Amino acid sequence: MNKKQKRQRRELIQIGEYLISGGLYFWTGYAVFFVADTFLGLNLFWAKMVANIVGWSVNYVVLRFWVFANPNLKKHKVDVTGKYALITLINFFLDYLIVFGLKQLGLSPYFGQFVSAGFFTVWNYIWYKTFVFASHIHHRPRTNKTKK
Repeated sequence: MNKKQKRQRRELIQIGEYLISGGLYFWTGYAVFFVADTFLGLNLFWAKMVANIVGWSVNYVVLRFWVFANPNLKKHKVDVTGKYALITLINFFLDYLIVFGLKQLGLSPYFGQFVSAGFFTVWNYIWYKTFVFASHIHHRPRTNKTKK
């Protein structure tokens, strides 16, 4: 197996891991949304907020320590966590707009969750790989070699 094939294989494995982590996030958040909406009677905004906080917590741990695991990230916890929080905040409002908009069109917010998840599957992979977890993934330590 040459370098290109190894890189492609690693990428496919990472995408598979990402899809598993996304599934954990989605189903955890979906279950919490169901409880918050059905049993707690929270309005759409607060039910989505509670569900997302639980889902994001699960997702961050799985992404950080499994999907995008990299020993170099230990040195950049604050940076990585800040970037994750920024993307998550943006995502919350986009997700809410998608689900709310579909609800206004007469569709169930439970259906809206699936539509939103489809969008975020691609959207988040790109952001996580290129922005949140990537800034130090390909980091090569500088050497202290002096030029002669």
